[in-house]
Amino acid sequence: MEEQGKGPEVHGGAAPLELDPEEFRELGYRVIDRITEFLKSLPSKPVAPNESATSIRNLISLPFPHEGQPARPLLEHAFDLLVDHSTFNSHPRFWGYITGSPAPIGALGDLIAAALNPNLGKWILSPMGTEIEGQTVRWIAQMLAYPTDCGGLLVSGGSMANFVGFLAARRAKAPWPVRAAGAVDPKRGRLRVYTSTETHLWVQKAADLFGLGTDSIRWISTDERFRMDPVALRKNIEEDLRRGDLPFLVVGTAGSVSTGAVDPLPELAALCKEYSLWFHVDGAYGGFAAVLPEASADLRGIVEADSVAVDPHKWLYAPLEVGCALVRDPKTLHDTFSYRPQYYHLVEDPDEKAINYYEYGPQNARGFRALKVWLCLRQAGREGYKRMIGDNIRLAESLYELVSECGELEALSNSLSITTFRYVPQDLKGSADAEPYLNRLNSELLTSLQAGGEVFLSNAMLRDKFALRTCIVNFRTSIEDIRALPELVVREGARIDATLRPR
Repeated sequence: MEEQGKGPEVHGGAAPLELDPEEFRELGYRVIDRITEFLKSLPSKPVAPNESATSIRNLISLPFPHEGQPARPLLEHAFDLLVDHSTFNSHPRFWGYITGSPAPIGALGDLIAAALNPNLGKWILSPMGTEIEGQTVRWIAQMLAYPTDCGGLLVSGGSMANFVGFLAARRAKAPWPVRAAGAVDPKRGRLRVYTSTETHLWVQKAADLFGLGTDSIRWISTDERFRMDPVALRKNIEEDLRRGDLPFLVVGTAGSVSTGAVDPLPELAALCKEYSLWFHVDGAYGGFAAVLPEASADLRGIVEADSVAVDPHKWLYAPLEVGCALVRDPKTLHDTFSYRPQYYHLVEDPDEKAINYYEYGPQNARGFRALKVWLCLRQAGREGYKRMIGDNIRLAESLYELVSECGELEALSNSLSITTFRYVPQDLKGSADAEPYLNRLNSELLTSLQAGGEVFLSNAMLRDKFALRTCIVNFRTSIEDIRALPELVVREGARIDATLRPR
């Protein structure tokens, strides 16, 4: 028990997590030196470790420490673990998933943001950070030729950015007070969402999480280029209207996950206006290619959307994680997310127009994601991004040409910076009976390539064909890297084929 008249014991001295300024400076220099060495040696490292989850887990099977430890050996140990046992999406030959190679200035921006640690939920907690985020959102809108007076904010990634658009659509188009009553009204028809069969799985998560259920989704067929078919879309909408259901949202895609397909966005926008539906575009991957002068009319149609999702940690090459949601009408975004509890003391000056981002998105406490994007945009500028995005697209086109010229490879698709193809032994070309075997062969080929560490690809299923998928959102990739890929795939494919079909 405490002695009478005395308060609880308070320990003196530095807190266990404090660092002396000189020690912090020394450790910071050491970390920067090691990062510099890592980036310099990156092209010579394996893209991914060929290790099991169990073996990696065993490396850190440590007891929870009872007493603290010095900072320097902890940082050295953490760096060693990560450099020796990670998949490097910054590697010039990482082409598996749509994750951009992280810009060094973005990494330094994250360090600054973490050190200052502003909370971008309320303006008063992050005056400069909030204004930097607002400017970053406007610049992103400018890149897309989208209205710069739109509502928008930065979120964790593409799924969350798409969720914001989904919820704004539900709030704007549901013919009842959906925030209070929920997403289903038993006296009315069911809310319906329309999207192509190539759409990312976020739409299923959104329908599930936000009360509609995945059965509310109408999956619209695609054409020979894997783009949504507007005729099929219209047919589905008409059928649901006759049934008494409530169509409210069409999701177009600007750069699909599997092939980089861009839906005919202008046609979809016109159809949405005709039926008074919300038009949302998932441009998480491909949206930023709209900055290119050679961007297609389909892609430029992104400007007609009611809401757009894009991912700066994809084709703006910002470090993970950061997505961006844009909504044409800022009031709709505010109406979707704003609540004002008494414990949030708000002093409003109509002349100042300070924004509190917790009223425009799902998070209250929000990190300073904007700084790394803002710095990247300033360092590269519009012209720099046009060059890097254009280069990635041209590299993918070069790969498609190289694959088409190779007798043992079959080119399947090329759009934006995604090329898909597969390995086909010469004696199996044109054989319909060989399809199940070719799927198995290419599946095992992909596993082998990922384990080998020379390249990192992923897969797509295209009309029941298992394809090797190469997606280039990497400013470090060169034409030499691309030229090396076909030979590697053919060599490894022949080895696996010989194992599966011994002669």
